[in-house]
Amino acid sequence: MKPAPFDYVAPATLEEALSVLAEHGSSAKLLAGGQSLIPAMNFRLAQPSLIVDLNRLTILSRIHPDESHGMRIGAMVRQSELEHSPLVKELAPLLHHVMPHVAHPQIRNRGTLGGSLAHADPASELPVIMVALQAGFKLRSSNGERWVNAIDFFEGLFSTALEPEEILLEVALPPKWSTSGYAFLEQARRHGDYAQAGVAAVVTLNTGGQCQSLQLVYLNAGDKPMVAHAAAQMMVGNIPTPELIDEVVNYASQEEIDPVSDIHDSAAFRRHLAYVLGKRALTSAVTDARTGIAQ
Repeated sequence: MKPAPFDYVAPATLEEALSVLAEHGSSAKLLAGGQSLIPAMNFRLAQPSLIVDLNRLTILSRIHPDESHGMRIGAMVRQSELEHSPLVKELAPLLHHVMPHVAHPQIRNRGTLGGSLAHADPASELPVIMVALQAGFKLRSSNGERWVNAIDFFEGLFSTALEPEEILLEVALPPKWSTSGYAFLEQARRHGDYAQAGVAAVVTLNTGGQCQSLQLVYLNAGDKPMVAHAAAQMMVGNIPTPELIDEVVNYASQEEIDPVSDIHDSAAFRRHLAYVLGKRALTSAVTDARTGIAQ
């Protein structure tokens, strides 16, 4: 199929793009890499009357450290650049680690960070990673800008906190702590396919080896990135023993995610995968954090 007729504009400045959105609102769609939007248009699942191409806005294509020793990543940064950036590898190892899991190289060459986040597919890796890293998103309209935490940005299936006249400008990642450990695991039928299930774990230990904080976020386990809040609290203040790790991920996989059955897998099987992957990921993240304490 081919898309329905539409008009096209490629603004030269951010201000011009925001002005176009203010005028056209929800009838306009932003084009970044096009890896999600164009297939949706071809199947007539999306029928915008206007495409606003952001590819001339080079101001949105920067990766740089910030004053807090964290990192800022522009929404138009290509996924392949995230994959190969030495700065991302140094300051955001979890993001660096996950990038080869995202689709295929040809898609990562065109796909953007902001496009994936705004699309908000619950089976996508990048939304889960941003929630696990407790990222902040800068949104802007012609009326001003605001910051939204990643956990509040994703509202449901393909639904975000973005208003029709807003653009996601950049992502702010907090500093990487030496006593934090990171891990990501997923299971897919073939490399590059959407995962049947996946999980990101970020654990911070104190010098006594007790858990100070834990982020356990699941992929394709509900209508958005699913955060195991209660399971994480079971570990905080305690030394993460194998028995406690098992208890935590078992609770998370049974009580805090909401997978659905489809033609590929049952919800029960996805819970099983969440348990197995969660146990492996959390064990790996704890080992990583202990290595930081020992150094």
